[in-house]
Amino acid sequence: MYKMSQNCKQSGFTLMELMIVVAIIAIIAAISYPSYSQFVVRAKRTSGTSMLMQVADRQQQFFMDNKRYSATLTSLGYASDSIMVGNDGQIVSSTDEDRVYGLGLTSTTATSFTLTATPQLKQAENDTLCGKLTLTDAGAKGHSGSGEKCW
Repeated sequence: MYKMSQNCKQSGFTLMELMIVVAIIAIIAAISYPSYSQFVVRAKRTSGTSMLMQVADRQQQFFMDNKRYSATLTSLGYASDSIMVGNDGQIVSSTDEDRVYGLGLTSTTATSFTLTATPQLKQAENDTLCGKLTLTDAGAKGHSGSGEKCW
């Protein structure tokens, strides 16, 4: 039969050591998850602000060509008067599950316009600090929430 020698020691982790490691990982996750969530919200907000700037550029070009601002997004070359923006900043359908903002012209005259980006789905739930984003013909950037640095 096999006999264990005196010099042979068992190696491994004790239950207490494993519990300490699990506790440290839980603390790190609890601290980092809220920061990560806010980073995702800000990244998605950038998709909305970027599309607002693109539509405003088209409005300015329309004004240069026609001496007035467009009252509809379709006359700016978009498929409909309400466009949806996805996670990647591209236009998506109004039923797409990845839509984060819906854009539209909310106030337009011959000499002024206001564009509004309304949060959709999870973005609406998670971005309560900024809410709706607005951009005017004068370049004024606004938001409906109480947060700062929404642009």
